[in-house]
Amino acid sequence: AAGQRVDNFLLAELKGVPRSLVYRLLRRGEVRVNKGRVKPHHRLATGDDVRIPPVRQAMAEDKGAPSAGLTAALADCILYEDDRVLVLDKPAGVAAHGGSGIAHGVIETLRALRPGEELELVHRLDRDTSGCLMIAKRRSALRFLHAQLREDAVQKRYQALLLGPLATRVQRVELPLAKNQLQGGERVVRVDHAEGKSALTVFRRVAAYGGATLVDVELHTGRTHQIRVHAASIGAPVAGDTKYGRPEDREPCRALGLKRLFLHAAALTFRPREDAPPITVSAPLPPALAAVIQRAERL
Repeated sequence: AAGQRVDNFLLAELKGVPRSLVYRLLRRGEVRVNKGRVKPHHRLATGDDVRIPPVRQAMAEDKGAPSAGLTAALADCILYEDDRVLVLDKPAGVAAHGGSGIAHGVIETLRALRPGEELELVHRLDRDTSGCLMIAKRRSALRFLHAQLREDAVQKRYQALLLGPLATRVQRVELPLAKNQLQGGERVVRVDHAEGKSALTVFRRVAAYGGATLVDVELHTGRTHQIRVHAASIGAPVAGDTKYGRPEDREPCRALGLKRLFLHAAALTFRPREDAPPITVSAPLPPALAAVIQRAERL
């Protein structure tokens, strides 16, 4: 676990314990590393002594099996697989993992499909984002892929339709981001120069359709809602974004027949193992989004 964040280490070690309880234990200082309190982002080192307090969880209620429709959809959307990792084309509207009222996400459904396999999410995609999602099939692969993510050695390319122009053909947005909470518990992310974490997004114009711009997006950091917040910060929110978009954006989306967030994880480039060269796995633009582009070209 050397190099792993302590919160991710605890979530892996305390299987079945709610995430909220894990973070509460950290906030209260009940988890100690080398006898000292640590924050969730603290990274473990070889030889660290981690003290975990006793935790008990009541038996979780049986949430039943994933739906047949979800099971069939995920079984048919695997883009790449070897003995260490698989990459699937996550459909929009499916969460990466369960929680917050969602019984079954991608990872729970895959575990039901493949009982006995040690499957773990390598990274996450927003529920409304489609495209390439990596799943590790063994713990050593998870550590290796996480190391590549920390070193910015995984190339993530997205496609998005922005409701606004880019200032130049290639526009870099490097603004720090911080999570906040709105009343009612809704999670939002804001640009915060005082307390935000560094974030870098590169937008490249592919085509312009009146007031909309089709872009390729390179993600150099993996902050929550990073592309959506950075796009909104330059006055060109992602089409279909009801959280960070503007009220006046609804009409252009209706005209284009867009009924979801136009954000798609189009490709991942990574090394599947230490002795292998990098590979690129691509996910085609979903038919619903391709149809939106066709309508935009006609307007």
